[in-house]
Amino acid sequence: MKFKYTLLILVLLAGNVFAQKDKIKWYGFEEAIALSKENPKKIFVDVYTDWCGWCKKMDKSTFVHPVIVEHMNENYYPVKFDAESSDTIRFKEYTFVNPKPDARRSSHQLAQALLRGKMSYPSYTFLTEKGELIMVVPGYRKAPEFEKILQYFTSDAYKSKEWNAFASEFEGSIKSAE
Repeated sequence: MKFKYTLLILVLLAGNVFAQKDKIKWYGFEEAIALSKENPKKIFVDVYTDWCGWCKKMDKSTFVHPVIVEHMNENYYPVKFDAESSDTIRFKEYTFVNPKPDARRSSHQLAQALLRGKMSYPSYTFLTEKGELIMVVPGYRKAPEFEKILQYFTSDAYKSKEWNAFASEFEGSIKSAE
């Protein structure tokens, strides 16, 4: 009888490990910054709101695509950041807050800083391993286009190649029909 329970627990734990590989491992902002100091990786920040329909669509389509999941988990510390959060966040020498956390659609100071004041959802920020802003990319993206965007920053092509040149040459593994 004890063997059956041990086997059941092992099966459940193995299932949980495999389920985690199918999902993006999201971090908190401060956690991602700390992790990048220990093991440098770029930081990807999904700036969203709870009321944003396109944000929810990204979560249900693009952010669950196996190629996107694998790429994000291997190459970035991905962060989901609610632009209307009431959390206090310390980053570099600054403390960021939502000045009116109970007000309708009041944006957090960190979201404003990351998006350079252009409050559009969803928007994605790519940060260097040291937390420096590389680029803001606004709007909903299907998996094939998003793969291209991820690769542009992962490969550091943004440092030497214009987006249009990179995009026209890029051959991703996600086919447009998906």
